[in-house]
Amino acid sequence: MSHAQATTARKDMMPDPDPPYQTAYRNSQTITLFLCGDVMTGRGIDQVLPHPVQPRIYESYMASAQGYVKLAEEANGPIPKPVDFAYIWGDAFTELRRTAPGARIINLETAVTTSTEYWPGKGIHYRMHPKNIPCITAAKIDCCMLANNHVLDWGYDGLTETLKTLSGAHLKVAGAGQNLAEAEAPAIIEVAGKGRVLVFAFGDESSGIPSRWGARDDKPGVNLLPDLSESTASRIAKRISALKQKGDCVVASIHWGGNWGYRIANAQREFAHRLIDQAGVDVVHGHSSHHPMGIEVYKDKPILYGCGDFLNDYEGISGYEEFRGDLSLMYFVTLDLETGKLVGLKMTPMQINRFRLKHAQADDALWLQQVLDRESQKLGARIELVDKGRRLALLVR
Repeated sequence: MSHAQATTARKDMMPDPDPPYQTAYRNSQTITLFLCGDVMTGRGIDQVLPHPVQPRIYESYMASAQGYVKLAEEANGPIPKPVDFAYIWGDAFTELRRTAPGARIINLETAVTTSTEYWPGKGIHYRMHPKNIPCITAAKIDCCMLANNHVLDWGYDGLTETLKTLSGAHLKVAGAGQNLAEAEAPAIIEVAGKGRVLVFAFGDESSGIPSRWGARDDKPGVNLLPDLSESTASRIAKRISALKQKGDCVVASIHWGGNWGYRIANAQREFAHRLIDQAGVDVVHGHSSHHPMGIEVYKDKPILYGCGDFLNDYEGISGYEEFRGDLSLMYFVTLDLETGKLVGLKMTPMQINRFRLKHAQADDALWLQQVLDRESQKLGARIELVDKGRRLALLVR
């Protein structure tokens, strides 16, 4: 597509100048959340940070994490090593400053440990040195989801060190712990002048989480869903109702589904609806897919079925190019605190380049818009370009 064609297409897809949610935004007490998909700061990214772990890894494809640095540099040019802790966020800093979200929530898909006891029989193991944790705090992240398929890559000692490191950095966690009660407990984010954000994190085996990783009363692990049934949703509803207060915003962050493809399983969609209907969840924050997936608004509550990878070390790896895994999105979800209803959702397209986030080019933003609009229309929503083609917005009509 030529630049002229892209410009014309963007103009054609501009939304109405004053969509309904903008009026609501001006008249309500609101809170904006920053959400994204998987943040993987281990392996190759860890190697370019100031304090890398020993690079030995146990993959059939690669024996050293340095190999992923080499692949990225061959694809996109040299990386100035060591980079500073803020380097990886790149242009994302600009968006975070501009939007000033009340809470910043990520899925941290790596162990933060120097443990050498890798999980046997697992093909991929991600870890980042604990001394590199300032690469997360540099972006003023509030909360890290840990109910994913990499937090135990370096064993139970690795999980213990991860939890200790995050706590020491004043980062809240949800979805993993030293026992089931800790793994099920939400992160509670106090937003000055607004209220509380309760973040519950869950993992599903469909994302590749080994069943043995599930936490028990006397065993560390992740908050692993037994299934996506009505009874499971009912149990979650009881936990949420015991904690939720008037004016609280509740996020259910779920690591589920495969890495590639746009199909949303019926069981996932039904479960997301149950969390809203039965459990009073205000935002369903899904992740695991390596690319963004369709978005639904159900009873005025947003369901992000798959936010895609936000940051990784996959540059130079071939395969699945049609999904454009190099492109990622920053999700800014604005809610009415009185009703919990969606006020607006804007997304900023980014691109991973040399282990750093940069603004996506106009043609890439247009491609993301077209794909997400196609998939979201199946769920009753529209995605359009706004802000002169720099950002995407969700519209429900």
